[in-house]
Amino acid sequence: QVQLVESGGGLVHAGDSLRLSCAASGLTFDKYAMSWFRQAPWKEREFVATVHSDGEMTIYSVAVKGRFTINRDNTKSTVYLQMTSLKPEDTAEYYCAAIRSFGTTTIPQYEYWGQGTQVTVSS
Repeated sequence: QVQLVESGGGLVHAGDSLRLSCAASGLTFDKYAMSWFRQAPWKEREFVATVHSDGEMTIYSVAVKGRFTINRDNTKSTVYLQMTSLKPEDTAEYYCAAIRSFGTTTIPQYEYWGQGTQVTVSS
């Protein structure tokens, strides 16, 4: 049974930093690209960032590029999202997701999803 468990969310002020973690189990972690998505209230879920299975390649959305960093530790089966210079518009539920092929930013292709962790950024 595959499980993706996010952690690290919370309430922060604009300009602060936060690191999210997603611990995976039940899958061959280093065979999957891992991604972060987010969903704000009343909005559709959107792509944030993705990292290749070997950790060497990444893709970011325009909204977060330069402020967020995705990386992974295959020895711990964990993917991280380091968020800096947070803005109120970054407020959302953040989800990690797994997919076998790197480079996909659309939701339907993802095989596994976590339950999400809430990030709230106050102004």
